[in-house]
Amino acid sequence: MSIVTVGTVAFDAIETPFGKTDKIVGGAATYIAWAASYFTSDINMVSVIGDDFDMDELRKLEARGVDTKGIDIKDGQKSFFWSGKYHMDMNSRDTLATELNVLMEFNPILPKDYQNHDILMLGNIDPTLQLSVISQMERPKLVVMDTMNFWMDTTPEQLNEVIKEVDVLTINDAEARQLSGEYSLVRAAKKILAMGPKFLVIKKGEHGALLFHENHVFFAPALPLEEVFDPTGAGDTFAGGFVGWIARTKDISFDNMKRAIIYGSAMASFCVEKFGTERLQNLTQEEINERVQDFVDLVQFDIDLID
Repeated sequence: MSIVTVGTVAFDAIETPFGKTDKIVGGAATYIAWAASYFTSDINMVSVIGDDFDMDELRKLEARGVDTKGIDIKDGQKSFFWSGKYHMDMNSRDTLATELNVLMEFNPILPKDYQNHDILMLGNIDPTLQLSVISQMERPKLVVMDTMNFWMDTTPEQLNEVIKEVDVLTINDAEARQLSGEYSLVRAAKKILAMGPKFLVIKKGEHGALLFHENHVFFAPALPLEEVFDPTGAGDTFAGGFVGWIARTKDISFDNMKRAIIYGSAMASFCVEKFGTERLQNLTQEEINERVQDFVDLVQFDIDLID
């Protein structure tokens, strides 16, 4: 199955308790494409960048089979830039700078040969743009959408319109509570699924992820890691691993999405081990298989029930 991913390709400057970087390549579509590229070579990116962007970074993705002709390059303009500083818990952060630049005029237009692909992965962008992308495609077999609390605050009506059109919604636990108005994640999931999606993924960071479908729930733990350098892009990397596995297996059932959750979690666990996409650019299949086995071993056990 083929993937189209729409989202940001950007510059980040990051500071964590374990180090800092100047401008490095980031953006939702970047992380999604890198992660998915370990499962399929049929990935197509739609984004916008300025002519200040490092073209070598795009060539690295192209070498992994990613088609980048859907990336619009704006001459004489600068790429989107975000800078942030993480606190010691690595979950909270302060935004130091946000420069929208080319993103202010982003109007994603899909090349004609992108319009009939199987999986559409909508990165976290304005829901009006997400809806526009959906309307440009012949109905994909699966539409996966990421969003955040900012859009819940500023464009709730447009967000609700997009949510009606997607098959899988991925958000974190705080966003699930805000979107639903429920503290219990089980109740929150029921309300959100009633809004339109067939599946809901609730990401809980270092506490794992939940997958909801109808009356079924699946929980995947997060892998305890010795080193966590940078959580930026972990959620997008998770999404890339998730859709990558589905594309590889051509199976959109609930049971297979359980496996996709594990593969997504495994890819995200690599992402946080280095700054930016550095760790994702040098993985081997053996490392991925070993990491997935670590997840399996974490929850697999025998138990004797009481008579």
